[in-house]
Amino acid sequence: MGLKILTEHINVPGIETLEVYRKHGGYKSVEKAVKTMSPEEVVEEVKTSGLRGRGGAGFPTGMKWSFLAKPEGIPRYLVCNADESEPGTFKDRWFMEKNPHALIEGMITSSYALGANTSYIYIRGELLFVLRILEKAIAEAYAAGLLGKNILGSGYDLDLHVAPGGGAYICGEETALLESLEGKRGNPRNKPPFPAVKGLFQSPTVVNNVETISSVPWIVNNGGAEYAKIGIGRSTGTKLISASGNINNPGVYEIELGVPVEEFIYSDQYCGGIWKGKQLKAVVPGGSSVPILPANLILKTAAGEDRLMSYESLSDGGFVSGSMLGSGAFIVFDEDQCIVRNTWNYARFYHHESCGQCSPCREGTGWMEKVLHRIEYGHGHQQDIDLLVSVAKQIEGNTICPLGDAAAWPVAAAIRHFRHEFEWHINNPKEATAPGAVYRGQPETVTA
Repeated sequence: MGLKILTEHINVPGIETLEVYRKHGGYKSVEKAVKTMSPEEVVEEVKTSGLRGRGGAGFPTGMKWSFLAKPEGIPRYLVCNADESEPGTFKDRWFMEKNPHALIEGMITSSYALGANTSYIYIRGELLFVLRILEKAIAEAYAAGLLGKNILGSGYDLDLHVAPGGGAYICGEETALLESLEGKRGNPRNKPPFPAVKGLFQSPTVVNNVETISSVPWIVNNGGAEYAKIGIGRSTGTKLISASGNINNPGVYEIELGVPVEEFIYSDQYCGGIWKGKQLKAVVPGGSSVPILPANLILKTAAGEDRLMSYESLSDGGFVSGSMLGSGAFIVFDEDQCIVRNTWNYARFYHHESCGQCSPCREGTGWMEKVLHRIEYGHGHQQDIDLLVSVAKQIEGNTICPLGDAAAWPVAAAIRHFRHEFEWHINNPKEATAPGAVYRGQPETVTA
């Protein structure tokens, strides 16, 4: 199963309590950092590790930290993005529920590195039961002197708060999250200025994902160079994967980056193969916002090389024949799934979740939902396919935040790889709308 950094003790009874967590090495990174390392040394270890943001963008974490402005007399903040809203993604919710102290330890160590004395965990509003778990763990940490004034006698102070959001997908975008945390409507901000200069309360702020922050203690305890040895190439370390869809073993898996996709799908260690022995049709490898790939392109690149679970391999071929690792939400479709219906369902979600600030996104997501609904329910026209491609192009890259791109990419990719399926729906409306009907043809051919 490979090395486990985040989930080694996840199934230990009582690991959600401070007592059991500390018995298994918990909070050692806090003691090491605040007593033996400078904040700059912690940042350098994270840089050396090659840790990349695990929320979707994959930006180098240490580099992001080094951008943080440090003006005299101005507070700095660390904000954990626990607003896990990407369809198909559930790893952070699962991890916080199972092992809340791992995130809290990461928040303390990371806050020390950034010089932040007040930090926040912004959690999705629907996850109030997880919020209660975190609040209980934070209270334990305060009682043990791991939070509050003079942590472990080091002179470092930190207050940590959990703030629930309103359940809006847009608040997963870091500037919309900050607006919401300040008590405003969660609309994304224009950038620049970036949060590293003017973030929460117009002060320098770093926003990182749950999994990213929770990886920091291992790096501090074992060294960035050791972390960099795990994985493959610039995809260092391990990654939590939310695996769902038509597989035998859905769940959350921690993998060393670089595992072959075929092994991940068919090995009993992971997904255990396709449900009921059916054929693999397609995979969305990184959450609903990344391009879907047909079976042949998720198992092999267009050049014929094995596709790996890494940032670089999954993006090989660009959006013509590749996709993205994204948030690690690995959604598997078997031969009986309808790509048109799935694409319409995603478009419906993005239309609903658009904040409405930008005209291309506000209007374009609505157009895509309506046209896809028309095709799915037997009222489509041949020109609708090119209309969808045109609308997607007019959204992409023309919005304040990436939600527009997230809405456009799945539609464009579905048509790119499964155009024949869209045409079949349009040409055979009665057959396509019959109960249980599904297109059985082959996806489009893509070459390197």
